[in-house]
Parts: sequence; structure tokens; C-alpha cells
Amino acid sequence: MKAEIVAVGDEILTGQTTDSNSAFIASELNTLGVDVTGIHVISDSAAAITEALDDTVGRLDLVIITGGLGPTRDDITKKSLADYFGATMVTNSEVLENIRNLLAKRGVGLTANNRDQAKVPDNCKVLMNRMGTAPGMWFRERGSIVISLPGVPYEMRHIVKEHVIPGLKPLLPSGGIFHRYVITYGLPEAQLAERLNPFCQTLPEELSIAYLPSYGTIRLRFTGRRGAEALADEKIRELYRIIPDIIVGEGDLTIEKRVAELLSERQMTLSVAESCTGGAISSLLVSIPGCSNYFKGSVVAYSNSLKTDILGVPESTIEIRGAVSEECVMVMAEGVKKVTGSDYSIATTGIAGPDGGTESKPAGTVWIAVSTPKNTITEEHSFAWDREVNITRSSIAALNLLRLELERDVE
Repeated sequence: MKAEIVAVGDEILTGQTTDSNSAFIASELNTLGVDVTGIHVISDSAAAITEALDDTVGRLDLVIITGGLGPTRDDITKKSLADYFGATMVTNSEVLENIRNLLAKRGVGLTANNRDQAKVPDNCKVLMNRMGTAPGMWFRERGSIVISLPGVPYEMRHIVKEHVIPGLKPLLPSGGIFHRYVITYGLPEAQLAERLNPFCQTLPEELSIAYLPSYGTIRLRFTGRRGAEALADEKIRELYRIIPDIIVGEGDLTIEKRVAELLSERQMTLSVAESCTGGAISSLLVSIPGCSNYFKGSVVAYSNSLKTDILGVPESTIEIRGAVSEECVMVMAEGVKKVTGSDYSIATTGIAGPDGGTESKPAGTVWIAVSTPKNTITEEHSFAWDREVNITRSSIAALNLLRLELERDVE
């Protein structure tokens, strides 16, 4: 089955919104064994939608359209589809009741625009949206399946999981594609590829490997056809013998999830003192359900006065060594651990950039400390001039340093 994805939205074309929907849909289809041959972004106009349908309907097995199903005047996808497929708009009672219930839970009354959202083309199969007011739609035309989904990401994902994937599975041949992921941290892509070159040369033809880097983390993706899972498992076991020092885990595991597992297993607690990362580490930690069991809290001590008044950093340390120094970050880590009573702590201080750097401490200079029940260790990093990159990479590096200490303590 061949498919293309069409994302509707002027906000995507102008760069105001990132098209994460297409990436999610492509990944889900790929796992089913559907061959995604194109992803297109088009404007919120009837002409653009019609042109996209003319180009895909009858040529492809599957077309998935996202966006333009909301209650406002610029949301014209539904009307454009109805016109294209020669349909009459009718009110779907189940959709209307769903909208009424959702709005009642929010304490909002039903408006005329909301009622219009319950109108759907009479020749489509309705895909109920329990997460929002815009239903999905499934059409068949000239040998093609055309599916329209809302652009709100969590609503779109809900409909894909609940309706699209189950609806497509019976139409596909048995088998499909599987992926296995191994997560690594601490080695740049080029060096990792060189280290794994002999390993990759021994991969059986049923498997392929891809490197997916992101902020210091590299996911190794093994891909194969159903039936080759045992081969993939064997090669992954071999990988643990080759690069055990940089493997974080497998599947959808992230460093923050691994930290959560280790803290929970040991029934230990954690606190954070953040300067240059400004709460980013804490945000990663609280994204994990159940974090209240181990995460005590954080102090975002961006100013030097907070470093001294709350975390106990001596003024002399900042005057002589500077706020971005090993001495300062060590006291920050030990100070927040004392304030919160946690077993472990993380601290960061640095120059996020792009301004504020000096010749000896350029933008991207970051000190990280992890304080354990036994000692406090530090690392210095030199990242980029880009502020977002520095904050993200500092946060991940700090969590990884904690992960390594936790795993040593387990051993």
C-alpha cells in the first residue's frame, strides 16, 4: 500500500507551527508496512486542497489529510472534501452528543459553530473524536482511501490509534515492518558509526540500521520485515558486548525515564538546582508519571544572590572563581540537597548564550554537578553558541551523569 500525507495549514507554511503530525502518522504507517511516498504541506485554501486531491486520489492507495477541521472560518477542509466528493452535509447525532458532552465538562455552552462541527459529508465514515469536537472522516474514491484528521496533535493521535490503524490493518497483507531501538549517549554520530562499522558489515540482509541523533543522544534503529525479530534480538545482544559503556536502554526509553526507574527501584529521592538550564531539567523530570515518588523539587537560582542566600554558595567563591565554575556548582548541588533533604541532587551553572561569554568562558561553557550520598562529582562541557541547544544539551548531560552514578551505585 502506497500513501501520502497532506498537512493543511498556513501556520505551517509560515513557520509558526511545526508539522509534528505528519511525522507521527508516517511512523505509524511505516510500522504497518505502508509505503509513505510523500509528505506535503499546503495552504488553507479550497484550491490547494482540490489540487492535492486531484494529484493523489486514484493514484495512491491511501491519502491522509490533517488540519482545517476546526470551528473557525479558516477551517475549510471539511467543506472542500464534501464539494470534491459530491456530498451533502448532514448532522451526525453521535458527533453532536459527543461535542455537547465535551463542552459541558468544560462548563461551556453549545454554539452555532460547534453545531456546524457535527455536520459531516453524507458519504463518509465518521471517526469519532473523544478528545475534541472535530471528528475524523474516511472516504473511498476511485480506488483510494482518503482520511481527514483534525490538526490538534493529541486529537489526531487519538483517532489514528483508535480508528485509523485498526481500520487499515485488515486491508494490508500479513507481515509488515518492525523496528527495534537502542538508545546511546556520549559518543558523536561519526565516532559511533566508525566504532560500529565492523558490526554493521555483519548485519544479515533481513535487517538495516539507521542512526537517529538528537542533542547528544543517538537512537540506533534496527528495521526488518516481520519474521526477522529473532535476528534483531541477537544483533542487539551483540551490541551490548561492543558498546556497553554508552547504551542507555532500548525502545522508547529516555535518559529521564531511566533515571526515574533507578530512583524508584532504590526508593531514593532527587532535587535540582538550576541556573543556566532555568528549570528545563525539572521539566523533563516531571514529564514522567509518578515523579512525586522521588522528585523533591528544584531551585532555579539564576541570580547570584539566590545562589548565595538559598543554596549557600559563598560570595567569595563567586567573586574569585565566578558563578560559572566547578566550585560554585558543587556547592549548589550540595546546598539544594541539604535544603530539600534529598538523597541525590543535580546542579547546573553556565553561559547559555549567545551573549555573556568571555575568552576563557565562551557561550556554551557549562558546569554540571551530581551529589550522591557518598560524594559530589562534576563535569565541564563546551556546547554551542545557540541558547536552545545549550539548555537542552546541558539538561540531558546532567541527567546522564546522574544516571551513570545511579547505575554504579546499583552495581
